[in-house]
Amino acid sequence: MIENGVVTREDVFLQTKFTHRGGQDDRLPYDPKAQLSQQVEQSFNSSLEHLQVDVVDSYVLHGPTSRDRLARADWETWRAMEALQDQGRTRFLGVSNVTFEQLRELCVGARIPPRFVQNRCYGSRGWDRCVRTYCVAEGILYQGFSLLTANVPVLKHPDVLAIAQRHGRAVSQVVFRFALDVGMLALTGTRNEDHMCLDLAVFDFQLDRGEVEMIENLAGNG
Repeated sequence: MIENGVVTREDVFLQTKFTHRGGQDDRLPYDPKAQLSQQVEQSFNSSLEHLQVDVVDSYVLHGPTSRDRLARADWETWRAMEALQDQGRTRFLGVSNVTFEQLRELCVGARIPPRFVQNRCYGSRGWDRCVRTYCVAEGILYQGFSLLTANVPVLKHPDVLAIAQRHGRAVSQVVFRFALDVGMLALTGTRNEDHMCLDLAVFDFQLDRGEVEMIENLAGNG
């Protein structure tokens, strides 16, 4: 689309990720026997090649190697990512699939803290409120993904259905509008053009405060 002039590079925010070997599929973009710093470099260069650019806007650690704390491998990876930003090859850094404890540890120990946190966001778990609150305090932008696929019960909840009917909107639009209203950058991974149009048509209506609070507190409502 950039080549055809439909959009310019400045119109597009490019974000890509580094994934540790344990979470990577068979399309391995680096030598698994190389040092982590080299793997980060190789993976990053592969992304630049595929995207046909020299600089990305955000480079994200796809997830820590441990479920609890940050391991030595995570820190080695982050230092290599910091070096990429030092070189001007990425504007920002980010981290995905991270717990509150891991995020706080990263922010305390990083030379360049994350600008983005990208987490799967479950209504049944309070919409990741603890992480979101920390992000606000630290000036980090929270990116919520799987807002629909991870929240099928929310999409069927009678109160959410009532909100959708009241606004004359699809339930999916209510969820995305809610996400925006509580400060998330809502991500969608659909390839369906109709769904894309539906997802984008959420900027011309607002939920009232009571509606937002009701959806925010769905976890507490069972």
